[in-house]
Amino acid sequence: MTEPLKFKAPWMVAVWPGMGHIAINAGFYLAAKLGMRNFASCAPWGLWEVEHVEVERGIVQPARLPRNRLFSWRDPLEQHDLVLSIGEAQLPTGKQAYCKALVRLAKEFGVERVFTFAAMATQMHPEQDSRVFVAATDQATLDEMMWLENLHVMEEGRISGMNGVFLGVVAEAGLHGACLLGEMPHVFAHLPFPGGSLAVLKAFTRLMGLNLDLNELMWQAEDLGRHLKEMFPREEEAQPKPAEPAEEEGGELEHPEPPKLSPADEQRIEELFRQAQQDRSKAYELKRELDRLDVFREYEDRFLDLFQKPET
Repeated sequence: MTEPLKFKAPWMVAVWPGMGHIAINAGFYLAAKLGMRNFASCAPWGLWEVEHVEVERGIVQPARLPRNRLFSWRDPLEQHDLVLSIGEAQLPTGKQAYCKALVRLAKEFGVERVFTFAAMATQMHPEQDSRVFVAATDQATLDEMMWLENLHVMEEGRISGMNGVFLGVVAEAGLHGACLLGEMPHVFAHLPFPGGSLAVLKAFTRLMGLNLDLNELMWQAEDLGRHLKEMFPREEEAQPKPAEPAEEEGGELEHPEPPKLSPADEQRIEELFRQAQQDRSKAYELKRELDRLDVFREYEDRFLDLFQKPET
């Protein structure tokens, strides 16, 4: 780590991919709009089993473990700095051990509050505003948050995946924290739902006293809500698909595909990279475009380099 590990009364947010991309998109939005710096990364060595390797033009590529990246933001008002942890993937095993390592890091940073984000699938209509549900590590932390409008206590249930497991380890370690769950329609659980990310960030920024521009996320949520409105009746009537059979061991031949990107797409991406280098708040628009074109993995390292360099 090249950046000093001293922060002013820091809060921490930790996110991993999950339903509706609610947590991960909220994390990247924070990083982009606050101009956060990527100051460290780590991979879960010994906790992740490599199950396949990629082959390109006949050459086996070295396996790369998914990484956890740490971002920082210094509060100009010197109230609470922010440390953001973004994980590339959910760990299939070793969740407890990895979360304990992350909690140790949080303690080294002097973190005062820990937050995770997640999705809450309900019967909501896609054009409705998403509610935010909360589960806290202790009653005092929960009580401190209940002044927020649109915040509903998660009375019972479970929070699956790293976004939930990490908060459990936080509670065991005696730290204070909470999980903010953004509501989304259960029939669209397979699609990104920016309305849930928007609701979570509205709650979090009010709790932290952050002045964050949420307009881009709001416009994206409204636009998607109008499109999903037309699909909603059909999706509700659709029967659940049978579970897919488990994968068998062996090789999987991937037939060559035509290039995914048109010259216009490539030009658009390069222009967004140029804009994001000059104004890091544009990075979220760039990520949204890479996700839309399904090429984020190809540009991931270059995208994250934006958060390691000072703005020009």
